[in-house]
This record gives sequence, C-alpha cells and structure tokens, in this order.
Amino acid sequence: MGLNTRYELQNPWPGEARQGEVLFILDARNTFEQSLLRRWIAHHGEGAGQAPTVELDLSDERHGINSGPLVAALDVPANTLVTPLRVTWLPSQKAINSGPRLRDLVFGDPRHPGVRQARKILNSAPERMHLLRGEPDTVGNLRARFEHVHKTENSDENQAFASFVARQAVVVLDLAERQLQGGRYKVPRRVADSLMASRPYNEALDTLAAQSGKPRSELVKEAGDYMAEMVSRPRTFWLDFYAKFNKFCLGLGYEEDIVCDQADVEKMRQLVREYPSMLLWTHKTYLDGMVVPKLLYDNDFPMPHMFGGANLNFPGLGFLLHRAGAIFIRRSFQDNELYKTTLRHYIGYLMEKRFPMNWAFEGTRSRLGKLMPPRYGLLKYVLEACHATDARNIHIIPISISYDLIRDVEEYATEQTSQGKGAESLRWLIGYIRSLARPMGKIYVDIGKPVVLERAPEPDDKLALSKIAFEVAVEANHVTAITFPSLVTMSLLGAAPRALTQEEVLTDLGALLKWARDRKLHISRDFDAAYADQLPSVISIMLDEGIVTRYDEGPEVVYGIGLNQQAVASYYRNTVIHFFVNKAIIELALLKASENAGANALDVFWAEVDQLRDLFKFEFFYAPTEEFHRQIRQELDRYDNDWPTLLSQGPVGFTQLLNRMTPLVAHMTLLIYAEAYSVVAAMAARMDHAETLDEADCISNALKFGRQAYLQRRISSEASIGKLLFRNGFKMLQSRRLTDAREPDLSARRLEQSRQLRDLLRRLDLIRAIGLASRGS
Repeated sequence: MGLNTRYELQNPWPGEARQGEVLFILDARNTFEQSLLRRWIAHHGEGAGQAPTVELDLSDERHGINSGPLVAALDVPANTLVTPLRVTWLPSQKAINSGPRLRDLVFGDPRHPGVRQARKILNSAPERMHLLRGEPDTVGNLRARFEHVHKTENSDENQAFASFVARQAVVVLDLAERQLQGGRYKVPRRVADSLMASRPYNEALDTLAAQSGKPRSELVKEAGDYMAEMVSRPRTFWLDFYAKFNKFCLGLGYEEDIVCDQADVEKMRQLVREYPSMLLWTHKTYLDGMVVPKLLYDNDFPMPHMFGGANLNFPGLGFLLHRAGAIFIRRSFQDNELYKTTLRHYIGYLMEKRFPMNWAFEGTRSRLGKLMPPRYGLLKYVLEACHATDARNIHIIPISISYDLIRDVEEYATEQTSQGKGAESLRWLIGYIRSLARPMGKIYVDIGKPVVLERAPEPDDKLALSKIAFEVAVEANHVTAITFPSLVTMSLLGAAPRALTQEEVLTDLGALLKWARDRKLHISRDFDAAYADQLPSVISIMLDEGIVTRYDEGPEVVYGIGLNQQAVASYYRNTVIHFFVNKAIIELALLKASENAGANALDVFWAEVDQLRDLFKFEFFYAPTEEFHRQIRQELDRYDNDWPTLLSQGPVGFTQLLNRMTPLVAHMTLLIYAEAYSVVAAMAARMDHAETLDEADCISNALKFGRQAYLQRRISSEASIGKLLFRNGFKMLQSRRLTDAREPDLSARRLEQSRQLRDLLRRLDLIRAIGLASRGS
C-alpha cells in the first residue's frame, strides 16, 4: 500500500468546503510530518486553491502551546471551518505483542518516530502511517464556547482564544486517534492550561485573592506549582509500560486471567462512558492498585485516575505511576485554601470529561481480612468537586477484589503483634516483587451495583457523606466472592486444634455452601459440581504455604491449621465472615434465651441480639436497626416460621431450633473478637478505679496480657492477639464509658463487662462443642 493509497483513505477537506472556508491546523512534530499533511491537503484540493494552514506541535505537554501563529490566522469570517489534521503512527504487530521495551526509551517510541525512523516506516510498512482529520468546527462556534466557559477579562483575549482553539484541536484529534488505537488511550490533555483558562477557576482565584490579600499574580504562580505537582501526565508509552509491569508482577504468583463477570464489566463500561464515575475498591494488598488498572486496560477502558499515597511516590515507582494516571496529593493541606481549590477544580475537570476516578476507599490495607471502616477524605474531596461543578447522576461503583492467597498476610500477622511495617522505597519494591514468585492461585474482581447520587451533597453534610460511604461498603461486602481458601480455613479454624478428615472438611464445605446458595450469595466458580474430587489439588497451594497441614500416614487423611498459622488462616476466613455474622448473633442469642428460665424468652433474645450488635459495632457493618431486625427474623423463619413459640419452650425448643440450623457458625465467626475484647476488659477490670485507660497503653499492655492469657489457654488462639483487635476493644470500652476514671461506678461496671465477655466465651465454647458433637453423630 503506497503513499498515494494512504492519501485516498480519507479526505482532509470537510464536506464541500473550499478555499476561504477552511483553516487547517497541522499537528506535526517535525517538517517531515508537515510535508505529509500538506501533500494530503493538496492531493484532495485540486482546483480549490490554497487554504490557510497553521503548523503547531500539540504533542509536547512539557511546554505550553505556542499559539502565536494561530492568532492572526483566526481573524477570518465566523463560518470558516477550523480543521485539525495529524499524522499517527501505529506500532508493528511485533511491538504490540512484546509491549513497550526499555530500548524504546533510547531509540524512540514506535508511536512517535523521529524523521529517519518515520521515513523507514513509510517505505517498509506504509500501513502503519495514518492521516487523521479531527471533527471540524466553525470559528463562530468555537468563539461562543470560549466566551461561555473561559474568563476573558484580560487584554490578550485573542491569544487566549487561539490557545483555546489549539486545545480543542487536541481533543478532536485524540478522539479520532482513539478510533485506531483504542479507548484505553483516552487521556486528559493540556489540563493545567485548561484550568488556568477556565472561568470558574479564575473566579475562585479572584475570591481567594480578595480574602487573603495576596496579589492575584502570586496566587496564579503558586497554583501553577501545585498543578505541576498534582496533575497526572499520562503518556501512551507509559500506559503500556505500566500495563506490562502490572501483568508481570501479578503473573509471578497468580493465574493470568482475572476472574470477573464480563457482563458486569460491560455494564460498568457504559456507566463510565455516560456518567461521572468513581470506582472504589476494597484494599487487601499493594497488588490491588495493579488489579483494577489491569482489568480496565485489558478491557479497553479509558485510563482511570488513581489517588496514590505519598508512601508510593518514591523514585522509580512514583515516576511511573505519575505517567500512568496516579494523582499524588499532600498528606495534609487543610489550611491551604489555594491547594484545596486547585485540587477540587482538577478533580471536577476530570469527572466532567468522564475520566473515572479510582482508589481504595478503606484508605489502608485490611490487616485482618474483613472490610475496614471507610475513610472519608478522598470521597469528600471528589464529592466537593462534583458539587462545585454541579455534576449530576454521579455513579459510585463498589469493586471487591479477592485473592486465593496473599503474600502480605504473613507480614500483617507479624505487624499485629510487634513493630509496624518499614517504609516503602525502591529497594523495598524490588524485594516485594521478588517475594511474589510463588503460586498463590486466582484473583477475583466483583463489581457491585452503583450508589447513584442525583447531585453531590453539601460539602459540610457529614451525615450524608457517612451514609454514602456506608452504602458503598455494604455493597462491596455483598458482592465479595466466597472462595475456596475462605471456607476451608473457616472449617479448620472452627475445629482447631483438632484436625479434620477429608470427609469432615467436605461435609463442612457442603453445609456452608448450601447455606450460602440458599441465600444467593456470590460463590467462586471453584465450587463446581466436581470440587470434592479436586480438594487435594485445590488445597495444595495452602499446603505449600504452610497455612494448612496434611497428615496421610494414618488410616485416613486429615487436615489442620499449620503450626503458628492461626492468625494467617484467620485472615482468609475473615474475608467472608460478614456473611455469617447475623447467624452467629442468632445462635448466641438463642442460647442466652434458653438459659434464662422464668424470663420472657423472646425479650431476652432480642435484648441479646441488640447487645451483641452493639458489642461488635466497630468490627462489622450492620443495616439500620429496623432492617437488621427484619434480617434476623427472616433468617429464623427459614428454620421454623413458629420460632418464637419454640423459643418460649426453653432448652427443648432451643435444641429443636439449633438442630435445624446447621452449620453452626458462631464459634467460627466471632471467637477471636470476643477473646480479644475479653483480654482488654479483663485488663481494665484489674485497674484501680481512679486510673484512666489510655488507648496506646491499652494496646501495648493487651499484647502482653493476651500472650499470657494464651499461654494459660484462657483464650484459644493466637489470632485473638493483635493491635487492631485490641484497638477496637478499647473503642468498645470507651463507647460504654469504661475508660475515663471520672465516670461513676467504674470498677463495678468494668468487672461486669469482663464477666459478660467471659459468659459470651462460655456460650461460644458450648456452641463449638455442640457443633463437634453433631459432626461426630
């Protein structure tokens, strides 16, 4: 296919326009590309005379656009069609297959060849060269849009208008180029220039200048520095490089294909295309930040902008992330109004242009496996930006990321009982990547129903913000996949320290799966009809990691939790226990009611339900009280519609109910939390009544007190010893006014709280015994 053939593929002239009606903007990086575009115009312009052309290099974002040549050219009739043209070079199939290489940094990106390389491509593979025409628009239309959106109260309005036209040329040319290269290369261009020229941002600067007394010029200069710091600078090469880096890192330990429902991906694509969107994902490991970009890149989504923590903005990784969509913001800027204003308008610009924002809404990696309480900071900034730009139909899409195994869990278990993690650095990153090279199974991504806001709440509406975050968290929990490791560890931890035969493990899995399927919970595809036959192979990676131990020299094969691995195993169990919390509460409340002879059993039951809900409110997300009670009744109705009558019959009725409630899960679900709280409560009960309990001292002392309690077997598991568990135990005491020495009747109430938790542990142990006995029968 020769050059003339390439010229014939598209006509650069818009419609029937001819000389005097067209102004061509040639986006060319060198004289060779300029000549290609001029010859293309001439090839189709015989008899049309010479249309004016302006050559601009719109590709270099390191410097502002030199729109000077465009100023005079735009002094034309309002009906003149401004028509941008560009030469686009596609990489060879070999380069596409291999992905970006470091040599491309030295010899040039094949998508942006130098003159010599471009001539070579044109001679050997002319099909890689494409001539593009952006959508034309009249000078009159462009000027009307410019005056509507941009502030024009300066003496150089013509220059500002020329810069605006140049930026619009970039937009329409990029749109045409994406038809060739794909939606994954949709990136914001000339962001700082657009913000600096926008009317709302300039009006905000005027307000700040008046309030602060600073000269406006000084604020503009300072804002420019902030934009250089925060605005992401994505490039095609670095997007490809980041995708290759993510694929490499994830491929070291995980299967290549991410397990995800493709129909859900397509629904999300439509939402992201039509509405301002946020993708909020659960956070279990550093790899989460690779999983979502990889999924979107593989499915040709526009590049998502991701908020990055300052801890990852170190040399090497920070450079790469900044060029692949990461936005690094300062840890603290509450008193810097200019910084907040600039960030708000930047985010608003991205949302308006339909660039999805994505980040881990928990704010930190979950060290226990279950969902952490969401942090509101980034959500608040984004919603404030949406409020400032009057965004409508905002879609917040919860995404749950799950893994069969996670390399970080051993580190989490150590962190919970000793010193915190070390600082991230390039050396740390290299070591972390090396540690991934061991089989860890599959990665699962599950996309929840979006939380839709007609409009963003008022910036100071904290209640609305917390409700939105709660809805996102609940939906993320709801779509989390029940995986094989989560149920295996749940079964084995429920029996520990006893080992289970393979048949007993399968029986537990069968009961748990039936319970989950009856409630239409999301279950991993690993649990197909043949999962029982595949148990030895599926469990093999857990055996290799030492999480599970296997003994096969006796008459039966038995499995148990590995030595000193209870904390690690608990992590995987915790990823799904939110599904079982209500049932666990029911079991404990039924037992409490059955033991209170003479009292109204139903009243005792509901009082205990609410007591347990309040006790563990820092651990789990509950529905509002009325809905929560409805869920409890609905669960009990599954076993017997007349359960209140059975409950009133005391131990006999309790036994009948419990026999129908297999599997029993209270001990599998709540034991480590109850044990951790009992450690904190017992420690508080030993204190002098005039002594205030401090959070830091509480956690530090509880680590020692908990170790002793475990050695004395007053608690059953080392998984019950941990900083986060003890911190929430302290919050529980604080919420019940048991920490401040000035509170009345402190000693007696502390003793009573400790007694209640000991009684809770007794009931958990009893339910565990009933479960084991029923397994034996």
